[in-house]
Amino acid sequence: MVIVVMGVSGAGKTTIGRALAEALHADFAEGDAYHPPENVAKMKSGTPLNDDDRLPWLNALSRAIGEWLDDERTVVLACSALKRRYRDILRNGHHGVQFVYLKGDAALIRHRLDDRHDHFMPASLLESQLEALEEPRHAIGVDVTDTPADIVPRIIAALESDAG
Repeated sequence: MVIVVMGVSGAGKTTIGRALAEALHADFAEGDAYHPPENVAKMKSGTPLNDDDRLPWLNALSRAIGEWLDDERTVVLACSALKRRYRDILRNGHHGVQFVYLKGDAALIRHRLDDRHDHFMPASLLESQLEALEEPRHAIGVDVTDTPADIVPRIIAALESDAG
């Protein structure tokens, strides 16, 4: 199974994703690591990515998802997956892909981004991400107001419920 922890920058994808992977004894993959250098440079400069920028990144992630599933690995992937078509590319007909949508108040997420200094994504790009976001209909939705220690068990319970 591949669990894609999705949402806008600052929602907690990496924090929740790592904690979820640890709780599930799964591997963790950071979607940002699959961005080509041009994308990282563009975001660092404060320029939002467009669909053409994202396509090679999404295709690389889809290939990785296919390999993980072929190898029967359980992987938690942190990836924004903001639009339905992005999620369709990631899923790419693969069975065993589950999305977990981290949602929260824009002010809370902006505050988190303002406090974060170790990431290439500037807080100024939050608005473009919120505009691009198409909330998923077929995902486990989790409010990010609570702590990871509260959120992760809820995700696991929802995953178990979906499996049963």
